[in-house]
Amino acid sequence: MTLSLSAIYIYPIKSLGGIAVSSALIEETGLQYDRRWMLVDAQNQFMTQRKFAKMALLKVSIEEDQLWVTAPDVPPLTIPFVPQTSEILSVTVWDDTCQSIVVSKEANEWFSSALQQECKLVYMPDTTLRKVDERYAKNKEIVSFADGYPFLLIGEASLADLNSRLAQPVPMNRFRPNLVVNTIEPFVEDTWKTITIGESVFHVVKPCARCILTTIDQQTGKAGKEPLKTLSTYRTFNNKVWFGQNLLSDNADGIKIHIGSPVTVLS
Repeated sequence: MTLSLSAIYIYPIKSLGGIAVSSALIEETGLQYDRRWMLVDAQNQFMTQRKFAKMALLKVSIEEDQLWVTAPDVPPLTIPFVPQTSEILSVTVWDDTCQSIVVSKEANEWFSSALQQECKLVYMPDTTLRKVDERYAKNKEIVSFADGYPFLLIGEASLADLNSRLAQPVPMNRFRPNLVVNTIEPFVEDTWKTITIGESVFHVVKPCARCILTTIDQQTGKAGKEPLKTLSTYRTFNNKVWFGQNLLSDNADGIKIHIGSPVTVLS
């Protein structure tokens, strides 16, 4: 069986609902629009579902040249791709501090109301160069507001293997991948070093350590113990639970990938 991409996801606003797309443009920081926006708290620290589970209930779509965000009990919000202010804000994502632009007063008020938590929506401009961890970088790669790497890949067989061990199966959206491959062997992606997807070369640089975000139902915003509890029984290495692989792109800026794009393992 030929390996190919079976799903592509982008998450324009970090830790909000993702969007399944049929194709995506590869950019230096990751897939186009992926995690270029982010919510920050009053201390300008990044906000995620780890602390604010109800962020899962905020759904994002792309309509022409803007984002469209919906949430329970409030009117939808439209967000132009170009920020409406020139306010520069220094924000923190994990150990990184980087420059961002505040999107708009309207967006700040909308998200603060929807989440019942004071926050601001910020955008990462092209001038912000947030570097990937030097221990894993190949060529001084940069990343968006994603946790640490531009791309996350998961094989379908790995999720099927996990679900065979769970009383209640979980969907792929618990793991927030960008790229899903129609694998037959569970966790075969752990063995890959270099692959091509369509015309693009990717390096598989580091397994993804999983956290409590995987236990939050993306439809209800409610947390449980699974699938992390079961995953930890057979996917724990160095005191971390691994599921999925982080990727770097070789020289693929401006190349498009599609559902059905062939995936070839080079090494």
